[in-house]
Amino acid sequence: MADSSNTAPDSAAILQDILSTLKSLKQDQTELASAVDAINGRVNMLAGVKQAHDGIAHDATYPSPRIGPQSPRLPPRGHHSRESVSSIDEHSKEVNGHAQPAASPPPQRRASTTSKIILTSYPGQAGVDPLPMNWGAKDSSTRGPVVVARNPSTIRRRNAIGAHGGSYSIYYALGVASGQVETDHKADFTNTEPAANIGPFPAWADAKKIVAMDPLGHLAPWLFKDLMQGPEGVEIRPSIAITRAHMKLPELEESVRKGRLVPDGKICINEHGELNVTKIAVEPVWYLPGVAERFGVDEGTLRRSLFEFTGGSYPELITRNDIKLFLPPIGGLTVYCFGDPAKMSDASVRLALRVHDECNGSDVFGSDICTCRPYLIFGIEEAVKEAQKGGSGVVIYFRKEGRALGEVTKYLVYNARKRGSDKASEYFKRTENIAGVKDMRFQALMPDILHWLGITKIDRMLSMSDMKHDAIVGQGIPIHERVPIPDEMIPEDSRVEIDAKIHAGYFTTGKVMTFEELEKVHGRAWEDVDENERQ
Repeated sequence: MADSSNTAPDSAAILQDILSTLKSLKQDQTELASAVDAINGRVNMLAGVKQAHDGIAHDATYPSPRIGPQSPRLPPRGHHSRESVSSIDEHSKEVNGHAQPAASPPPQRRASTTSKIILTSYPGQAGVDPLPMNWGAKDSSTRGPVVVARNPSTIRRRNAIGAHGGSYSIYYALGVASGQVETDHKADFTNTEPAANIGPFPAWADAKKIVAMDPLGHLAPWLFKDLMQGPEGVEIRPSIAITRAHMKLPELEESVRKGRLVPDGKICINEHGELNVTKIAVEPVWYLPGVAERFGVDEGTLRRSLFEFTGGSYPELITRNDIKLFLPPIGGLTVYCFGDPAKMSDASVRLALRVHDECNGSDVFGSDICTCRPYLIFGIEEAVKEAQKGGSGVVIYFRKEGRALGEVTKYLVYNARKRGSDKASEYFKRTENIAGVKDMRFQALMPDILHWLGITKIDRMLSMSDMKHDAIVGQGIPIHERVPIPDEMIPEDSRVEIDAKIHAGYFTTGKVMTFEELEKVHGRAWEDVDENERQ
């Protein structure tokens, strides 16, 4: 007979080891869940995809818990879910000692998406298989498409963070939530091809020259149609669109009447100042290593700042350092090309260019507190004239309202100016007092669109901005002539702005005021407006 005297002790030891291991696993799981819940930029690369199912965070490699009528569950500490409250309500409520049925809650629209919410993802995790992205590769098949959609056919193949549409992506989310948009909708790109041929140019294959837009964004659905129409049905969308149109502005009709513009039937097509124009809309696509290099910071610092100061909206900026692309929720830009688009990249002809940053108050509604609309009109006129002389004229319009501080901040600054002395000497101080900085347009990324258009030199730069000039020249594009806005186009109330900017470094062919002279330049007070209206 075999000796079994050591069997019991051995079994007990094995059981003890198993229990210890289980306790250790449970502790590890708790710590991991806490780390994901408290993700704040210090989180390093972890393995696992965390999801939330009915309010419970769990590892995606485990099956989702099935909660049945006889399956109690423990909510997270300090958490009171709607289900846990209703489970009490639905049993009974005590009224004068008698149990009463709970009132039925109003019906709610059911979510059109799955109940599983992916909080973030990690490289190497099961179910995560991003399409390769070799930014700067010359061949499109080697470079690969930008894939950011989160629908079921595409989410595992994503190689970009964020969403298409820039700031308008939030409206798409509202459309899904309200049931007006189906997430499985497949776009039909029939007849949407670019209305003009652009490129390719050498800069498209230079990972350092283009870092803020996708050089292949206008061709994506056609270059990568096999992926879209294949078994996986990967969703790939364009981030650039090119069309043609007519443009009519009242100032241009006046320009024709005064002889500044002469109709030629091709570019300026009639006596009303109507223009032929090629328009190019561009949504931002950021290559994070390149963006970080432009700003002189390391990629990790950039990712953490983008994560923390967008309210933690994009945790994959922290957890997915294998993904190098980010589609930020900001406005893009529009190119307005006058004349033959092919001439923009022709170094043998002259190019006139205005880079203009959005100013809704002036550009659209005619506010005279700044020079924005007058300078925009001047830029369009000069661009058209250059095109009529056989060259190329380009105006690029960036969505950077209020020096990229926003319209609310801009109006607060206006209030501070008009309730004070509104002197040119204090022009930038008002903005700094409110925003902590005088300008957040950060022109470092602006020249990318010039590289994409194939522009290698600028004959006439219709801008006085030192920041724009330095950014363009710093990217290797020479500027031969800088053209300030004519004095007769400057509104009286905008002298505060323009004189302060010239003093701060804006280009001028005229006089640069001393600080003492700036002290004497005042804007119009609100009371002056009221008095004029009474008269």
